[in-house]
Amino acid sequence: MEITPLLIFGIIALIAVIYVLRGFKIIQQSETRVVERLGRYDRTLQSGINFVLPIIDRERAVYQRDEVSYGDGTKLAVMRRTSRIDLREQVYDFPKQSVITKDNVTTTINALLYFQIVDPVKSVYEIDNLPNAIEKLTQTTLRNVIGELELDETLTSRDTINSKLRVVLDDATNKWGVKVNRVELQDITPPESVRRAMEQQMQAERERRAKVLEARGQKEAMILESEGEKESQINQAEAEKQTQILKAQGEADAKVLQATAEAEAIRKVAEAVAESKIDPATYMIVMKYVETLREIGAGGQAKTVFLPFEASNLVGALGSLTELLPKSNNNNK
Repeated sequence: MEITPLLIFGIIALIAVIYVLRGFKIIQQSETRVVERLGRYDRTLQSGINFVLPIIDRERAVYQRDEVSYGDGTKLAVMRRTSRIDLREQVYDFPKQSVITKDNVTTTINALLYFQIVDPVKSVYEIDNLPNAIEKLTQTTLRNVIGELELDETLTSRDTINSKLRVVLDDATNKWGVKVNRVELQDITPPESVRRAMEQQMQAERERRAKVLEARGQKEAMILESEGEKESQINQAEAEKQTQILKAQGEADAKVLQATAEAEAIRKVAEAVAESKIDPATYMIVMKYVETLREIGAGGQAKTVFLPFEASNLVGALGSLTELLPKSNNNNK
Protein backbone atom coordinates (compact mmCIF):
# COMPACT_ATOMS: atom_id res chain seq x y z
CA MET A 1 0.00 0.00 0.00
CA GLU A 2 1.41 3.33 -1.07
CA ILE A 3 1.54 5.98 1.64
CA THR A 4 0.38 9.22 0.20
CA PRO A 5 0.79 12.68 1.73
CA LEU A 6 -2.99 12.85 2.11
CA LEU A 7 -3.01 9.71 4.23
CA ILE A 8 -0.20 11.04 6.41
CA PHE A 9 -2.04 14.29 6.86
CA GLY A 10 -5.21 12.44 7.82
CA ILE A 11 -3.36 10.35 10.39
CA ILE A 12 -1.73 13.44 11.86
CA ALA A 13 -5.11 15.22 11.98
CA LEU A 14 -6.72 12.23 13.70
CA ILE A 15 -3.95 12.09 16.28
CA ALA A 16 -4.31 15.84 16.88
CA VAL A 17 -8.06 15.52 17.35
CA ILE A 18 -7.65 12.61 19.78
CA TYR A 19 -4.97 14.56 21.63
CA VAL A 20 -7.17 17.63 21.94
CA LEU A 21 -10.19 15.62 23.00
CA ARG A 22 -8.21 13.84 25.66
CA GLY A 23 -7.04 17.20 26.97
CA PHE A 24 -10.56 18.37 27.85
CA LYS A 25 -11.54 17.56 31.43
CA ILE A 26 -14.98 18.24 32.94
CA ILE A 27 -14.84 18.65 36.71
CA GLN A 28 -18.04 18.26 38.75
CA GLN A 29 -19.18 20.84 41.29
CA SER A 30 -17.57 20.47 44.75
CA GLU A 31 -14.78 18.39 43.22
CA THR A 32 -11.25 19.11 42.09
CA ARG A 33 -8.13 17.42 40.75
CA VAL A 34 -4.43 18.12 41.20
CA VAL A 35 -2.45 18.26 37.92
CA GLU A 36 1.28 17.66 37.70
CA ARG A 37 3.36 18.64 34.68
CA LEU A 38 6.39 16.50 34.13
CA GLY A 39 6.22 15.29 37.76
CA ARG A 40 5.83 18.69 39.40
CA TYR A 41 2.73 20.34 40.75
CA ASP A 42 1.19 22.58 38.13
CA ARG A 43 -2.31 23.62 39.11
CA THR A 44 -5.58 22.59 40.73
CA LEU A 45 -8.49 22.16 38.37
CA GLN A 46 -11.71 24.03 39.12
CA SER A 47 -15.25 22.85 38.48
CA GLY A 48 -16.32 23.12 34.86
CA ILE A 49 -14.34 22.58 31.64
CA ASN A 50 -10.56 22.45 31.90
CA PHE A 51 -7.83 21.63 29.37
CA VAL A 52 -4.66 19.70 30.12
CA LEU A 53 -1.85 18.55 27.92
CA PRO A 54 -1.97 14.79 27.57
CA ILE A 55 1.25 12.91 28.23
CA ILE A 56 2.83 16.10 29.65
CA ASP A 57 0.18 16.79 32.30
CA ARG A 58 -0.93 14.05 34.62
CA GLU A 59 -3.60 13.96 37.30
CA ARG A 60 -2.22 12.98 40.70
CA ALA A 61 -3.98 9.92 42.12
CA VAL A 62 -5.07 9.90 45.76
CA TYR A 63 -6.61 7.33 48.10
CA GLN A 64 -10.34 7.37 48.70
CA ARG A 65 -12.19 5.44 51.40
CA ASP A 66 -15.45 3.79 50.37
CA GLU A 67 -17.82 1.58 52.34
CA VAL A 68 -19.18 -1.61 50.84
CA SER A 69 -22.42 -2.97 52.30
CA TYR A 70 -23.22 -6.66 52.34
CA GLY A 71 -26.54 -8.46 52.51
CA ASP A 72 -26.21 -9.29 56.22
CA GLY A 73 -25.95 -5.61 57.11
CA THR A 74 -22.20 -5.51 57.68
CA LYS A 75 -20.07 -2.79 56.17
CA LEU A 76 -16.48 -2.99 55.04
CA ALA A 77 -14.19 -0.06 54.34
CA VAL A 78 -12.37 -0.35 51.01
CA MET A 79 -9.47 1.83 49.80
CA ARG A 80 -9.19 2.70 46.13
CA ARG A 81 -7.06 5.11 44.12
CA THR A 82 -8.65 7.93 42.14
CA SER A 83 -7.73 11.36 40.86
CA ARG A 84 -11.00 12.90 42.06
CA ILE A 85 -10.83 14.92 45.28
CA ASP A 86 -14.17 15.49 46.99
CA LEU A 87 -14.44 18.91 48.64
CA ARG A 88 -17.75 18.21 50.38
CA GLU A 89 -18.03 17.35 54.05
CA GLN A 90 -17.40 13.65 54.48
CA VAL A 91 -18.18 11.23 57.29
CA TYR A 92 -16.12 8.26 58.31
CA ASP A 93 -17.78 5.53 60.34
CA PHE A 94 -14.87 3.82 62.03
CA PRO A 95 -15.17 0.23 63.27
CA LYS A 96 -15.43 -0.51 66.96
CA GLN A 97 -12.24 -0.48 68.95
CA SER A 98 -11.33 -1.45 72.50
CA VAL A 99 -10.09 1.27 74.83
CA ILE A 100 -9.08 1.17 78.49
CA THR A 101 -10.44 3.76 80.91
CA LYS A 102 -8.57 5.33 83.79
CA ASP A 103 -10.00 2.74 86.22
CA ASN A 104 -8.77 -0.14 83.98
CA VAL A 105 -12.10 -1.08 82.41
CA THR A 106 -11.94 -2.28 78.81
CA THR A 107 -14.69 -0.60 76.81
CA THR A 108 -15.68 -0.90 73.16
CA ILE A 109 -16.28 2.40 71.35
CA ASN A 110 -16.93 3.41 67.77
CA ALA A 111 -16.92 6.97 66.52
CA LEU A 112 -18.12 9.08 63.61
CA LEU A 113 -15.81 11.70 62.14
CA TYR A 114 -17.08 14.62 60.05
CA PHE A 115 -14.35 16.42 58.11
CA GLN A 116 -13.82 18.46 54.95
CA ILE A 117 -10.83 18.97 52.68
CA VAL A 118 -10.12 22.70 52.51
CA ASP A 119 -6.70 22.57 50.81
CA PRO A 120 -6.44 19.87 48.09
CA VAL A 121 -2.74 20.46 47.55
CA LYS A 122 -1.84 19.77 51.18
CA SER A 123 -4.12 16.74 51.27
CA VAL A 124 -2.14 15.29 48.33
CA TYR A 125 1.45 16.25 49.14
CA GLU A 126 1.53 16.43 52.97
CA ILE A 127 0.21 12.92 53.62
CA ASP A 128 0.37 9.72 51.60
CA ASN A 129 -2.88 8.00 52.52
CA LEU A 130 -5.22 10.62 53.97
CA PRO A 131 -8.19 8.34 54.90
CA ASN A 132 -5.94 5.82 56.62
CA ALA A 133 -4.04 8.58 58.45
CA ILE A 134 -7.32 10.14 59.70
CA GLU A 135 -8.59 6.76 60.88
CA LYS A 136 -5.41 5.89 62.78
CA LEU A 137 -5.16 9.38 64.26
CA THR A 138 -8.77 9.18 65.44
CA GLN A 139 -8.21 5.80 67.06
CA THR A 140 -5.05 6.84 68.93
CA THR A 141 -6.56 10.14 70.04
CA LEU A 142 -9.68 8.36 71.25
CA ARG A 143 -7.56 5.98 73.32
CA ASN A 144 -5.68 8.89 74.88
CA VAL A 145 -8.84 10.84 75.74
CA ILE A 146 -10.68 7.83 77.18
CA GLY A 147 -7.59 6.80 79.14
CA GLU A 148 -7.84 10.04 81.12
CA LEU A 149 -11.44 9.38 82.21
CA GLU A 150 -13.05 6.82 84.46
CA LEU A 151 -15.88 4.64 83.20
CA ASP A 152 -18.65 6.70 84.81
CA GLU A 153 -17.21 9.89 83.31
CA THR A 154 -16.91 8.18 79.93
CA LEU A 155 -20.57 7.20 79.94
CA THR A 156 -21.83 10.61 81.10
CA SER A 157 -19.40 12.99 79.35
CA ARG A 158 -19.90 12.36 75.65
CA ASP A 159 -20.00 16.06 74.84
CA THR A 160 -16.70 16.61 76.65
CA ILE A 161 -15.09 13.69 74.84
CA ASN A 162 -16.40 14.89 71.48
CA SER A 163 -15.05 18.39 72.08
CA LYS A 164 -11.60 17.12 73.10
CA LEU A 165 -11.40 14.80 70.10
CA ARG A 166 -12.43 17.53 67.70
CA VAL A 167 -9.85 19.99 69.04
CA VAL A 168 -6.99 17.47 68.93
CA LEU A 169 -7.89 16.09 65.49
CA ASP A 170 -8.49 19.51 63.99
CA ASP A 171 -5.10 20.71 65.19
CA ALA A 172 -3.33 17.58 63.90
CA THR A 173 -5.06 17.48 60.51
CA ASN A 174 -4.61 21.20 59.82
CA LYS A 175 -1.23 20.38 58.28
CA TRP A 176 -2.98 18.01 55.87
CA GLY A 177 -5.42 20.66 54.63
CA VAL A 178 -8.34 19.03 56.45
CA LYS A 179 -10.91 20.71 58.70
CA VAL A 180 -12.48 18.45 61.35
CA ASN A 181 -15.98 19.77 61.99
CA ARG A 182 -17.17 17.40 64.71
CA VAL A 183 -16.69 13.98 66.24
CA GLU A 184 -19.55 11.87 67.57
CA LEU A 185 -19.32 8.76 69.73
CA GLN A 186 -21.96 6.27 68.61
CA ASP A 187 -21.74 3.41 71.09
CA ILE A 188 -19.91 2.96 74.37
CA THR A 189 -20.18 -0.69 75.35
CA PRO A 190 -18.63 -1.75 78.68
CA PRO A 191 -18.03 -5.46 79.48
CA GLU A 192 -21.01 -7.68 80.32
CA SER A 193 -20.02 -7.97 83.99
CA VAL A 194 -19.76 -4.22 84.30
CA ARG A 195 -23.13 -3.77 82.59
CA ARG A 196 -24.77 -6.19 85.01
CA ALA A 197 -23.21 -4.38 87.98
CA MET A 198 -24.37 -1.05 86.57
CA GLU A 199 -27.89 -2.39 86.05
CA GLN A 200 -27.99 -3.66 89.64
CA GLN A 201 -26.69 -0.32 90.84
CA MET A 202 -29.29 1.54 88.81
CA GLN A 203 -32.04 -0.77 90.10
CA ALA A 204 -30.91 -0.21 93.68
CA GLU A 205 -30.80 3.53 93.06
CA ARG A 206 -34.32 3.48 91.62
CA GLU A 207 -35.60 1.51 94.62
CA ARG A 208 -33.89 3.94 96.98
CA ARG A 209 -35.44 6.90 95.21
CA ALA A 210 -38.85 5.21 95.29
CA LYS A 211 -38.54 4.63 99.04
CA VAL A 212 -37.37 8.20 99.58
CA LEU A 213 -40.29 9.54 97.55
CA GLU A 214 -42.72 7.28 99.42
CA ALA A 215 -41.35 8.35 102.81
CA ARG A 216 -41.41 11.98 101.72
CA GLY A 217 -45.01 11.59 100.58
CA GLN A 218 -46.02 9.99 103.89
CA LYS A 219 -44.25 12.77 105.76
CA GLU A 220 -46.00 15.46 103.77
CA ALA A 221 -49.33 13.66 104.21
CA MET A 222 -48.84 13.49 107.99
CA ILE A 223 -47.83 17.15 108.06
CA LEU A 224 -50.87 18.13 106.05
CA GLU A 225 -53.11 15.96 108.24
CA SER A 226 -51.70 17.47 111.44
CA GLU A 227 -52.02 20.96 110.00
CA GLY A 228 -55.61 20.16 109.08
CA GLU A 229 -56.35 18.93 112.61
CA LYS A 230 -54.64 22.01 114.00
CA GLU A 231 -56.72 24.30 111.82
CA SER A 232 -59.84 22.34 112.75
CA GLN A 233 -59.11 22.64 116.47
CA ILE A 234 -58.30 26.32 116.08
CA ASN A 235 -61.54 26.91 114.20
CA GLN A 236 -63.49 24.87 116.76
CA ALA A 237 -61.89 26.78 119.65
CA GLU A 238 -62.56 30.05 117.85
CA ALA A 239 -66.19 29.02 117.35
CA GLU A 240 -66.54 28.05 121.03
CA LYS A 241 -64.91 31.31 122.02
CA GLN A 242 -67.30 33.31 119.85
CA THR A 243 -70.23 31.26 121.22
CA GLN A 244 -69.19 31.92 124.83
CA ILE A 245 -68.63 35.58 124.05
CA LEU A 246 -72.05 35.90 122.44
CA LYS A 247 -73.64 33.91 125.28
CA ALA A 248 -71.92 36.09 127.88
CA GLN A 249 -72.97 39.20 126.01
CA GLY A 250 -76.54 37.90 125.87
CA GLU A 251 -76.55 37.10 129.59
CA ALA A 252 -75.02 40.47 130.37
CA ASP A 253 -77.60 42.22 128.22
CA ALA A 254 -80.37 40.19 129.88
CA LYS A 255 -79.07 41.05 133.34
CA VAL A 256 -78.79 44.70 132.34
CA LEU A 257 -82.34 44.67 131.02
CA GLN A 258 -83.55 42.82 134.13
CA ALA A 259 -81.70 45.21 136.41
CA THR A 260 -83.09 48.13 134.46
CA ALA A 261 -86.60 46.70 134.78
CA GLU A 262 -86.13 46.05 138.50
CA ALA A 263 -84.70 49.50 138.97
CA GLU A 264 -87.68 50.97 137.15
CA ALA A 265 -90.08 48.87 139.25
CA ILE A 266 -88.31 49.86 142.44
CA ARG A 267 -88.41 53.47 141.38
CA LYS A 268 -92.13 53.31 140.73
CA VAL A 269 -92.74 51.46 144.02
CA ALA A 270 -90.60 53.95 145.84
CA GLU A 271 -92.65 56.77 144.34
CA ALA A 272 -95.88 55.05 145.33
CA VAL A 273 -94.58 54.34 148.83
CA ALA A 274 -93.40 57.89 149.18
CA GLU A 275 -96.80 59.20 148.18
CA SER A 276 -98.53 56.87 150.65
CA LYS A 277 -96.01 57.53 153.42
CA ILE A 278 -95.21 53.88 153.97
CA ASP A 279 -91.84 52.65 155.17
CA PRO A 280 -90.02 51.29 152.05
CA ALA A 281 -88.26 48.57 154.06
CA THR A 282 -91.53 47.29 155.37
CA TYR A 283 -92.97 47.29 151.89
CA MET A 284 -90.08 45.27 150.47
CA ILE A 285 -90.30 42.69 153.26
CA VAL A 286 -94.00 42.31 152.80
CA MET A 287 -93.62 41.81 149.02
CA LYS A 288 -90.96 39.15 149.50
CA TYR A 289 -93.18 37.45 152.04
CA VAL A 290 -96.10 37.41 149.63
CA GLU A 291 -93.95 35.93 146.86
CA THR A 292 -92.76 33.23 149.23
CA LEU A 293 -96.31 32.36 150.18
CA ARG A 294 -97.25 32.13 146.48
CA GLU A 295 -94.42 29.68 145.82
CA ILE A 296 -95.37 27.59 148.85
CA GLY A 297 -98.94 27.37 147.79
CA ALA A 298 -98.19 26.49 144.17
CA GLY A 299 -99.32 23.04 143.01
CA GLY A 300 -102.54 21.07 143.11
CA GLN A 301 -101.91 19.07 146.31
CA ALA A 302 -103.14 20.25 149.73
CA LYS A 303 -100.38 21.53 151.96
CA THR A 304 -100.16 22.44 155.58
CA VAL A 305 -98.03 25.49 156.21
CA PHE A 306 -96.82 26.49 159.63
CA LEU A 307 -96.05 30.18 160.01
CA PRO A 308 -94.03 31.74 162.80
CA PHE A 309 -95.79 33.96 165.28
CA GLU A 310 -94.03 37.00 163.85
CA ALA A 311 -95.69 36.38 160.49
CA SER A 312 -99.03 37.61 161.90
CA ASN A 313 -97.51 41.03 162.32
CA LEU A 314 -96.44 40.97 158.68
CA VAL A 315 -99.93 39.98 157.59
CA GLY A 316 -101.34 42.84 159.62
CA ALA A 317 -98.82 45.15 158.08
CA LEU A 318 -99.83 43.83 154.67
CA GLY A 319 -103.45 44.63 155.42
CA SER A 320 -102.65 48.10 156.56
CA LEU A 321 -100.36 48.57 153.56
CA THR A 322 -103.18 47.49 151.24
CA GLU A 323 -105.48 50.06 152.76
CA LEU A 324 -102.89 52.81 152.43
CA LEU A 325 -101.94 52.06 148.78
CA PRO A 326 -103.81 53.86 146.04
CA LYS A 327 -106.90 52.26 144.69
CA SER A 328 -105.22 51.65 141.34
CA ASN A 329 -102.64 49.48 143.02
CA ASN A 330 -105.33 47.57 144.94
CA ASN A 331 -107.08 46.79 141.72
CA ASN A 332 -103.90 45.35 140.25
CA LYS A 333 -103.25 42.96 143.16
